[in-house]
Amino acid sequence: MKRRDFIGSSAIVAAGMALGTGTYQVVGKAEEKMRATRIKGEYKEPEIVEPVSLCDPEGHLNPDAVGWSRKPLHKCNLSMGWPRKKKWHYWCITTDSFLFSFVVADIDYIGLASAYFLDYETKELIDKAIITPFGRGCPMPEEVECSVSFSHRRMPTFIIHEPGIIKVHLECPSMKGKKVEADLIIKKPEGHETLNVVIPWSRERFQFTSKQNTLPTEGVVKIGDRTYECKTGKAWATLDFGRGLWPYKTEWNWGTFSGTQNGDTIGINLGGKWTDGTGTNENGICYKGKLYKVGEDLLWEYDRNNFMAPWRVRTEYSDMIDLTLTPFYDKTERISLGVLSTEGHQCFGYYSGTLKFDNKTIAVNNLMGWAEEHIARW
Repeated sequence: MKRRDFIGSSAIVAAGMALGTGTYQVVGKAEEKMRATRIKGEYKEPEIVEPVSLCDPEGHLNPDAVGWSRKPLHKCNLSMGWPRKKKWHYWCITTDSFLFSFVVADIDYIGLASAYFLDYETKELIDKAIITPFGRGCPMPEEVECSVSFSHRRMPTFIIHEPGIIKVHLECPSMKGKKVEADLIIKKPEGHETLNVVIPWSRERFQFTSKQNTLPTEGVVKIGDRTYECKTGKAWATLDFGRGLWPYKTEWNWGTFSGTQNGDTIGINLGGKWTDGTGTNENGICYKGKLYKVGEDLLWEYDRNNFMAPWRVRTEYSDMIDLTLTPFYDKTERISLGVLSTEGHQCFGYYSGTLKFDNKTIAVNNLMGWAEEHIARW
């Protein structure tokens, strides 16, 4: 199998990858510094163990940053590329009966704070989004473990990092006519591992993501005159932290769950489409606080004419992952503003299936999570 370049070119090498063996590497001066080898469908991605800057002094992707780590080690020093810079902190808290999600983002030409709440039984979803021009009011830190806030009278949002915990406070005077207030404490267990990875489309287009799940959460979410409680062991936080320079047109799949099976915590991160052909992916299992990186791409099987039908997600070559999500709610988003548009289906439901890793076979039974398809011109 021929050696393929996967940095320094906008061409995607998916055809070569489908053959199951080969080496994908940086070109030019970075040629020997970063490579991902694929043997029988599995990537051998470099594991990063020391702090590293995402960008070089010219603002391009630093080849030493490409790989994955078990804790956040990247400094996301983005300095160029307007309007392609995208920065966000997306959180979702899932429980047995409701979920609460909030995001703070700066996508160069707008700043954004949004939140939504879903009651599983009634299927009532309320949401709110506040937009500011050019990211005003939401300064973005360069590192994952840093506080972030959105200063706006209609939905002030504070995500404050302290040793071992993250404190969240959000207020919204009117979310579909109801006052919303959330006070949460997300716990960071000592030694808990997370999935941190750089996806390299080219030296000018790349993304760092930190995917974190199975984070115990406690606190309250008040919706109108009703209070919903998050209890440790029953409520779990999931983080999607993103920093990068994105292509104008993008499509992705994302799936995740958090919970316990037989008393042990287990969570997963599943990705697809946006990582295809790069030699890296964002797939990983977190079991009892330890990360098991999945070095394979995934096959996503779902009906684009009926997103409420079951979704099947499995590893392409092995039987490491074989999961089915049965949705109970499709959160649909469609926005078209001329050259800018987005269409997304975030399907919440319950995962079942099997995971095989580290000489273990784990049966997954009705763990709450979601799977999504998103297409954006941004």
